[in-house]
Amino acid sequence: MLYKSKKKYYIFFLIYIILLILLDQWTKQIAREALSSGNLVLIPGVLELQLLFNTGAAFSILNGKSLVFFILTPLVAALVTYFFLRLPFERKYLRMAFCLSTLFAGAIGNYIDRVAFHKVTDFIYFSLINFPVFNVADIYVTLSVIFLLIILIFGMSDEDLNTWIKKNR
Repeated sequence: MLYKSKKKYYIFFLIYIILLILLDQWTKQIAREALSSGNLVLIPGVLELQLLFNTGAAFSILNGKSLVFFILTPLVAALVTYFFLRLPFERKYLRMAFCLSTLFAGAIGNYIDRVAFHKVTDFIYFSLINFPVFNVADIYVTLSVIFLLIILIFGMSDEDLNTWIKKNR
């Protein structure tokens, strides 16, 4: 067992999620205030901060379709919560618990923006590769999905995966 009680385990991850959401919201608030008068070049030709408001998903997919995200985000958050709560209470599933918690925090971070402002605040821009402008919550979602896939493909034995799948039927 990782923790002596599930209660402490869940409290730890709840605090982790809250801290991630607070960090995301804090960086967005700073961006809205500091970048309202223009862009800030951090590394010329590589990295800059640009204030952009997105009413769609990543890369402006479904731009202007906010209603879809008002419905979809709580469903995704509920599904992630379900899988998190169904994880076996063992150390080998800890990486997956962190990934699911980080994914949840990213989804909620952007959902808060959608509810509060009817758009998501984006501000990080890699000009070197002309990558779409994104935010901290987007980083949470992207990295957690990548790491979840890596864990599922390479980091779990068939037995561990089968145990988790059987528990979620």
